[in-house]
Amino acid sequence: LSIPQISTGDILREAVKNQTEMGIEAKRYMDAGDLVPDFVVIGIIKDRIREADCRNGFLLDGFPRTVEQAEALDTLLKNEGRSIDKAINLQVPDAELLKRLLSRAEIEGRADDNEATIKNRLDNYNKKTLPLLDFYAARKKLS
Repeated sequence: LSIPQISTGDILREAVKNQTEMGIEAKRYMDAGDLVPDFVVIGIIKDRIREADCRNGFLLDGFPRTVEQAEALDTLLKNEGRSIDKAINLQVPDAELLKRLLSRAEIEGRADDNEATIKNRLDNYNKKTLPLLDFYAARKKLS
C-alpha cells in the first residue's frame, strides 16, 4: 500500500519529546501506562490526516483504544468526508507481550516499559480496548 502508517504512540512520543502543550499533558498518562485523554489524541490525529500524504488513505496503528475513541474517530472522519474501511485485530498472548515489551525496554530504554506499567497497560486493554471487537464486528468492519 502506498499510504502512511500512523502510529499514535509515535506521534504522542514525538509531542512529549518536543515538549508541546499536548505532549506535556500526554506524558503524565503515558508514564503511568494509562490512556492519553481522547481530546489530545483526536487533535493530533486530525492534524496528521489532513497532511498531503494521507489524501489517498492511511493506516492508524494503536488507535482507537476505546469505544468512545472509535465514536470520536467516526465523527472526525465523517466531518472530513471519510470513513473507516477496516479494523484489524492482532492477537498475542499476554505472557508473550510482557516478554517482548520487557525485551524492548532493554533495547530502547523506554521508561514506560517496566513490568508494572506493562501489566497496567494489559489490564487497560482488557477493560477498555477489547470491547472494540464487538463495536467493529457490529459494523462489519472487523478483520
